[in-house]
Amino acid sequence: MNCLSKVCAITSLSLGLLGSAVAADNNTVLVGAYFINFDVTTPGLQGPGTIPGLGADVKSITTAYAAYTRRLSEHFSVELAAGDPPTAKTVGVGPTSLGSVPYDGQTLITARWLSPTVLLEYTFFDEKSPIRPYVGVGINHTVFYNRVVTDAGAQVTGGPTSVSLSPSTGGAATVGLAYTIAPHWVAHVSYSVSNIHTSAIADTAGVERTAHISFAPKAAVVAVGYQF
Repeated sequence: MNCLSKVCAITSLSLGLLGSAVAADNNTVLVGAYFINFDVTTPGLQGPGTIPGLGADVKSITTAYAAYTRRLSEHFSVELAAGDPPTAKTVGVGPTSLGSVPYDGQTLITARWLSPTVLLEYTFFDEKSPIRPYVGVGINHTVFYNRVVTDAGAQVTGGPTSVSLSPSTGGAATVGLAYTIAPHWVAHVSYSVSNIHTSAIADTAGVERTAHISFAPKAAVVAVGYQF
């Protein structure tokens, strides 16, 4: 092989390797839907005039889902996931009424929350496989805003009431399946759990009551993504 042939061969090999590297889709943008259920644990409000043993729950939510995934290698990636901030409704769980005030099933508090999650994910099988399961672990951060005590909640607390909810940082985990439906297009289904907790302070005309609430949301996701 003469020098020109060697140069051509090396150039062809280099271009081939470069082409393979460029061909990998390192970025994925996903949109879809979150289906969220909550496992709420709380001792109830504590403070002046409170009744022990009153529980609360948060109604299930469906909201828009969006995520960005950055490929780190054939098997590892980082995902930033978030959703359209939903309005969560906290309802009373316990006796039908407190005296003449309805309680069980009544919406007591509404609040919107922003809850981005960062996950490090491991994807099984090689990149040529059309179906690739994955698992991930990460961190969730949640902030609450537009907090409103409803008329029903004000009756329970004894008058017009404001409420504050502290932000939460906790662990998150996911398991999912990615399916390539066309070049650059992929469908995802996944199931995630997060640890979200907050300290609530309810202020009724200067009388403060507190409660610690753990939400433990469990979210199913159905989404379509574009890879580039």
